[in-house]
Parts: sequence; structure tokens; C-alpha cells
Amino acid sequence: MELRTHDRYDYVPLRGRADYTWPAGRRLAVYFALNLEHFSYGEGLGAELAPGGPHPDILNYAWRDYGNRVGAWYMLDAFDALRLPMAALVNSAMYDYAPELVAACRARGDEIVGHGRTNAERQGVLGEADERALIAEATSRLAGGEHRAPEGWLGPWISHSHVTPDLLAEAGYRYLLDWCMDDQPVWFRCRGDKRILAVPYPQEVNDIPQIAGRKIGGDAFADIIVDQFDEMLELSQERPLVMGVALHAYLVGQPHRLRHLKRALRHIAKHRDRIWLTTPGAIARHCQSLPAGIVP
Repeated sequence: MELRTHDRYDYVPLRGRADYTWPAGRRLAVYFALNLEHFSYGEGLGAELAPGGPHPDILNYAWRDYGNRVGAWYMLDAFDALRLPMAALVNSAMYDYAPELVAACRARGDEIVGHGRTNAERQGVLGEADERALIAEATSRLAGGEHRAPEGWLGPWISHSHVTPDLLAEAGYRYLLDWCMDDQPVWFRCRGDKRILAVPYPQEVNDIPQIAGRKIGGDAFADIIVDQFDEMLELSQERPLVMGVALHAYLVGQPHRLRHLKRALRHIAKHRDRIWLTTPGAIARHCQSLPAGIVP
């Protein structure tokens, strides 16, 4: 029996891979991703605080909007206080809806990463021409706002079609974040002899699956961040690793959860002299600078 395969990468076991280091000889690269998302009122997709009723779903729409109006600003203050960099994963609709929030991330020097047009939709259900148009529209809006094209992409709802990596590579993207199958970056094969780097993005150390999905509390989510960090710092003595933390302001920007998130941030910040606090774009650029064959 032959199973269908995506044919994007080969199976390469973690043990036995080529060794390398991050800048300054560090072994663990850590980045924080703040998802900045806007949703359509009265239609479309969106995370839920409570089971949604018929549209307009005021309860869940307003809960998500709290993240942009309030929660994200609390979070920026927390990251500023500890001098922690971030990657802002931005729906292009944010440039029209909440431009001040994107500007605040820009002023911090955060990396601006493409995150589709809106999280009210999935790109993977579209035909190729429509998906290409979605990527082009979002990319153009981000490039206009930042005066440079984004280097990386995370699809809304981690949504991919069979040709998404091809379309992203053809649009000039260096890396994607959607695949969570490794703790090291991995090269993806794309059509036309192109390639794109898959930078690890977490689905476990991610507040949506944990808090919205598994219904854990802010204290338990902070414990997950701390435990993941402590174990990966130890494991990274054997090989270079990437640890990402995925955050959404309508979840961990709520004060009762923010208090616990700050505890986890302080724990990681205490070890800044042992790790590379960075962004996914910097990780991708470092991998591209390594000799051929080092990154699987």
C-alpha cells in the first residue's frame, strides 16, 4: 500500500542531523508571535468565548475586539518592560481597522509577518487563482504599510491548499510558519525548483488550542511556557532548537491571564544571556546563510 504524500520534505530523524549554532554560539532560539487579527461583523469565522449563536454574534465578536482595543496594549507594555522582541502576525485588514496597533509594533522594531487578509476566512478552501489573489492582496497591503515586503507568512487558521507553499515561494516569501512538525527549520520543495523554509510555529505552546480549545486557565498556560522553555533549554545542549510562543491578545491580554503570562516572560527573560531572543525572520535569514545541506 502506498500512502499519499505532500512530497514537500523527506523524513530526516532528529538524531544524526548536521549540527550548527545560532548567532553568538547560542543553542536555543526563542521568539514570541503576537497574532493581530480582525474579523468580519455578522459573518465568517472567529474563535469563540462561548458557543456562538446566530449572527450577529455580539458576545464573541466583542470579545475578540477587546484584544485589539485593550489586550494588545497591555501586552505591548509587558514586552516593553522586559525588552523582549516580538513578531506581529498581521491580518492586512488591521491596517484599516487598527493602524495604531500595527504602528506601535513597527515602532518597537517588531517583525511584521503576513497573516492573510482576515481570520474570518480560510485560504485553503479557495481555488488556485483566488488563493494567489488573496496572498497578493495581503502582501501588497503589508508592503505598502511597512515600505518593505513581508518575509514570512502564517495562513489564517493555519489553512493551506495543496499549492500554498508554491504560491508563497512564487510571491517572494522566504519562510512559512504553518507547519508544526519539527523543532528545527526545514526546507520545503516547491514547484519551479523553488523552495521555502518552514520555521517551527507552536500548536502546543499556543493560547488558542490550550485556552480556547482545551479550556485550561492562564496559570496552566504560563506553566506550559515555562516547562517548554526549561526542557528545550536543556535539550538544546545536544542540538540547535527553535521555541516559539503563539499569543492572541483577546486571550492572554485579559488581565487575569496577563498576570500569569508576565510570570512566564520574566522567567525566560532571566535567561536571555543563554538564548537567542529573536524573530522568525531572523531565524530564516540565519538558516539561509548556513552551508548547503546543514538545514534538512
